[in-house]
Amino acid sequence: MSFWRRLGSALAQPWRYAALAAGVLPVLAFPAPSLGWLAWVVLVPGLLLMRAAPSAREAAVRAWWFGAGFIMAAHYWLVPNIGPALLLVAIVLGALWAGVGVSTWALLRPPMTVGRSLAALVVVPSYWLLVEWIRSWQALGGPWALLGASQWQHPAMLALASVGGVWLVSFALVAANTGIVILVTAPRAALRAVGAVVAVAATGAGPLAFALTPEVHPAGQVTVALVQPGYQAHPSPLGTASQRLTARLGPRHPDLIVWGESSIGEDLRFHHALLDQLRRLSATAGAPILVNQDSITPAGKSKVAVLVDRGGIVATYTKTRLVPFGEYIPFRQQLGWLTRISKAAPSNMIPGDGARVMTATLPGGRPLKLGVLICFEAAFPDMSRADTRHGAQLIVYQTSDSTFQGSWAPAQHAALSAVRAAETGRPVVQAALTGVTAAFDAQGRQLAWLGTAQRGVALVRLDLVPTTHFTLFDHIGDTVPWAAIAISIVAALIGLNRTRGSQRLIGIMVNGNRRPVSSVSISEAVDRDRMPGARVTGHGVRDIRAGDPVHRVEEKP
Repeated sequence: MSFWRRLGSALAQPWRYAALAAGVLPVLAFPAPSLGWLAWVVLVPGLLLMRAAPSAREAAVRAWWFGAGFIMAAHYWLVPNIGPALLLVAIVLGALWAGVGVSTWALLRPPMTVGRSLAALVVVPSYWLLVEWIRSWQALGGPWALLGASQWQHPAMLALASVGGVWLVSFALVAANTGIVILVTAPRAALRAVGAVVAVAATGAGPLAFALTPEVHPAGQVTVALVQPGYQAHPSPLGTASQRLTARLGPRHPDLIVWGESSIGEDLRFHHALLDQLRRLSATAGAPILVNQDSITPAGKSKVAVLVDRGGIVATYTKTRLVPFGEYIPFRQQLGWLTRISKAAPSNMIPGDGARVMTATLPGGRPLKLGVLICFEAAFPDMSRADTRHGAQLIVYQTSDSTFQGSWAPAQHAALSAVRAAETGRPVVQAALTGVTAAFDAQGRQLAWLGTAQRGVALVRLDLVPTTHFTLFDHIGDTVPWAAIAISIVAALIGLNRTRGSQRLIGIMVNGNRRPVSSVSISEAVDRDRMPGARVTGHGVRDIRAGDPVHRVEEKP
């Protein structure tokens, strides 16, 4: 069969299009729809399609289509930046879901057993986590739209993130969906009970962890002003909207003022007039100001957070994790053509050298340790965890999101701060140039939200936890995904071993008794092979006794 015939055959499969549509559905659990409850059931249609596949290969293909649908729907807002490359990204990353499809088919297809059903409740979520872990690599797009992040509005569910990070929330969601599949497809009441119990247990794990989490007494409070001025196509280096909004704070006197990404248009190391203006503004407001600049060097452009107080520049942090295609093009030599048909980065930005904690001096001389990160870095659990381990009392994100106004991207982005707060046990704030600006307490509960249509300052008071307090996730890090990877490898080895064992058994059955025979009639063969003691027991019927059992052969008339 030619390539085009094979392609046509592959595209003429209605169940695959159903799997593609099923992959789109989980995106409804994320912002902007924010139907977080849907995540507990929304994988069921896709898993049922994989389970019903006629073969392991077809299950893998349906899972591939499912994954491609999910990637395209979750990242649709990237089309202006990367154009048709989004389809290529979806096809490549969608293939990662093949393990989910094969494991679902292998463990849940008829005949269902208790052992295989129990294995599915661990193996299928593990393969899902393997997918999330792989696509969390920065070069593959980063950990955007991890399933666990869909629970950002539910602090009780996010309590699992304080135990095992967003990974454990994802595991619980997939386990609940797998349990529902068992509940609706199992032929016996005992199996249906297994599915129901696991679905209920997975759903209740978060609230249970939330109830068992001991209360942490605040070690102090801090008032933060988050400035959202709106997008300016050509910002003035000296008279920015962020400066005007800050100057209007008047008697409210926050302890810290945070501006969004690219909030100033010049490099403060060289623009002394602007730096002097910011110093005076900080002195007038009585608080340090965290600004953000596009720094131009001979090596290229970088995004830099700069902490300024009345004395000048206190500390800086250069963005380390860059946005694929937006701030750099992976494999630019091969994919550079995208700049001609989309808004992909015309040149690669220069990344920083890792997370860094700043120390701000608040009014009254109080020190405050800040874990400062920029934009896309809100998606990475390891970066906020690293800042927390280095003593950060408050996690601060600066972002712009001006490119994605009118899409679901800004809300998806801001929602990640709630997950990072629950993981680290630290309050988290995000200041955006154009929205969404948001603040969350140490358990991920929302305290402030300025949408993309709003302009102004969000003033929020946050409880600080002791620097000695760490969540279990702060201690164990990415243990959950590594355990899932180990489970996936073991499951794959067991499956391969059983497959090869079955092939050897079939080979023995088919090939083991082969011997050349002449072309003779049945009666001739019986006469030739008659054994001593054989007797005729009727007209044309012979019993050939070769011990037990007795074989009966009828002759042709």
